[in-house]
Amino acid sequence: MRSSQGMAVSMLFPLKKAIMHKGFDFEQFCRYASMDAVILQDVEARIDAEELERLMYAAAEFTGDDHFGLHQGQLTDTADLGILGYVMMHSDDIAAAMKAYQRYNVIVCSGYNVEWELDGEDVLFRFSSTNSIPMSRHCMEDMASSLYHLMQHMSNRTIPMRHISFKHSGPSNLEPYVNVFGVIPRFERENNVMRMSKDILKYPILYSDPRLLRAFESIAGDIKEKLVQGKWFTERVFQWMMKCMPNSFPTLQQTAEQFEMSTRTLQAKLKEEGTSFHDLSANVRKEIAVSYLNRKDYSISEIAYLLHFSEPSAFHNAFKKWTGVAPGQYRANMAQDRVSGETG
Repeated sequence: MRSSQGMAVSMLFPLKKAIMHKGFDFEQFCRYASMDAVILQDVEARIDAEELERLMYAAAEFTGDDHFGLHQGQLTDTADLGILGYVMMHSDDIAAAMKAYQRYNVIVCSGYNVEWELDGEDVLFRFSSTNSIPMSRHCMEDMASSLYHLMQHMSNRTIPMRHISFKHSGPSNLEPYVNVFGVIPRFERENNVMRMSKDILKYPILYSDPRLLRAFESIAGDIKEKLVQGKWFTERVFQWMMKCMPNSFPTLQQTAEQFEMSTRTLQAKLKEEGTSFHDLSANVRKEIAVSYLNRKDYSISEIAYLLHFSEPSAFHNAFKKWTGVAPGQYRANMAQDRVSGETG
């Protein structure tokens, strides 16, 4: 069973972006760091924290940038955090976005935590690691820089830093920290802490959208639950099957071949995670069916065809079994909910 610990492979995309932003060839970096770039094609893969630490140091050496993590954080976008970033981007204000980060951070980087607390007129953000190895300077500074950058980007406001401290030792050149944070950090302190005015917690998010927030939070909650329950392989199979649709509906044999294992091994791995290929297939069809029914440009007969049912009646019976209502009634209910939301 694949471990739910470690980092989402998406954590390597900001690293790739930072290397290319400096004008370096990423393929050359992969050879320099003995990194197999193929892993970036598996969006569901996880890497160990130790591997991320190693690659960050390798990137600093390769680019000659002794502040690589600090500068990488400045380039971070909400999209780099995947579903977590979209939840943050559509939250109501900075406080809600940071609470979302705390709730769903495990999706992108298990073991790296951010806690915050009020201290008089200030808010303190504390960064820590629960991994067996201490957090390196480059990873710590990337984490602090990226969150500080995202808070300003999402609120479209300048946020003055009152002070920032790090547990690690500082390099000889401190000027880059002033360019990023506006202040020189204090090094070799007890904690990694950023201090700002507590007023920033009330800053509204520029892109806030309650409907999109509900949708993305639902997805984030499902992914987190699967990670916590150790259902990472199930999630990988599910996402691959979703990508196959509507062009084809993969069979058990085709799925086993995709994941380079026998059908028996595939079934056994799914059983370990509390599901089966049959249940997974039904969930894939259900998810896609709901998506199509929420759109007006597909008839129910067309949806049945896109889902590879032999006839509309088979889709009708399956959907009613999944949800308790027929496809037409489900579409009518969703339309009524939209009208109620617009007039409420």
